[in-house]
Amino acid sequence: MMRGLTRYILKQLLIGMLLVTLGLSTLLWLSQSLRFVDLIVNKGLSVWLFLKLTSLLLPGFLMVVLPIAIFTVTLFVYNKLSDDRELVVMRAAGLGQWGLSVPALILAAGITVLSYTLTLWIAPDSVRTFRELQWAIRQDVTHLVLKEGEFTDVGDGIIVFVGERDADNVLSRVMISDTSNPAKEVIVMAEKGALVSGAAIPRIHLINGNRQEYTPADHGFSVLHFDSYTAEFGDSHPSDEIRFRDARERTLSELFTAEPDEMLSATDIRRFRVEGVQRLLLPLQVLSFTLMALAGLLGGHFDRRGQGLRVAATVGLMIAFQAANLGFNNIAGRNGLFLFLQPVLALLPIVISCHLLYPVHRRVREQAGATAGVIGS
Repeated sequence: MMRGLTRYILKQLLIGMLLVTLGLSTLLWLSQSLRFVDLIVNKGLSVWLFLKLTSLLLPGFLMVVLPIAIFTVTLFVYNKLSDDRELVVMRAAGLGQWGLSVPALILAAGITVLSYTLTLWIAPDSVRTFRELQWAIRQDVTHLVLKEGEFTDVGDGIIVFVGERDADNVLSRVMISDTSNPAKEVIVMAEKGALVSGAAIPRIHLINGNRQEYTPADHGFSVLHFDSYTAEFGDSHPSDEIRFRDARERTLSELFTAEPDEMLSATDIRRFRVEGVQRLLLPLQVLSFTLMALAGLLGGHFDRRGQGLRVAATVGLMIAFQAANLGFNNIAGRNGLFLFLQPVLALLPIVISCHLLYPVHRRVREQAGATAGVIGS
């Protein structure tokens, strides 16, 4: 019977967990995907490549969503069981506090393992792939959509105007304004042009035009007429070795073993350490939030008027814990001494919740009663 009740509660938790996780992840994905609409409009990005790019954000979303989802589902399911008086019946059948908590703790254990898999391996790899793909797309002008009769901002202070564009991608009446270098402003105009594909440096080849250069420092102005000219849109692609990778892209061993050098400052090293500690502690939020929800609804005495106040108080404590965690992360990024307080903050809700669910003095009384019964017999 006990196993049947455990499966009954666990089934409701699993269904709710899937629905809430899917809903929250979809909302986050949609909100963040709007940032990349310009890649479709200005870069001519295909739908498939757009979906591939944005899907790489999902592991990071799940790291944030899973603790909140399991907290919400645990609160909802156990509050519903309480309102329907099912918890009363289960307690009458012999289930204690921990017996009622077992389904949620089983789910929390599985989600915690999944969270560690995400934070330690999947998420860093997806962030690294995302950054490299995003950088490659922004640097690749061969997919650039140059609309006829419109000024197109291709980034880095470069604006391109195209009068006409035929089916063979031959451009007519081309003008390029380059203000990427504050020391000189360049305007290039040509009768014809075409984007150069497959080049190491993004380029556009121009025919029959002129290049005008203005230097604000000395008000100098020069004009160069040309029959053929190649304008560059950016620097050559740096290799993976020299491209700076931030903390979210690096492996756990890199975060803890990195030392200051030409590319890494002392501030970067502190951020790496904070990120490394967070990867080890973040999955524990799944267990913390689950125990907080259980302690809020199962701890204390049953109230026939409902559990509204307990639910509100539990939600408030969870928000306060999250705010404190974020605050400590920011402070630890500036002062390494606070880094050692993060494990304390992560484990404190677990200890307090366990005490509320099954207090030590209750176990002492139970053991004393059992001993007295043995002696009396």
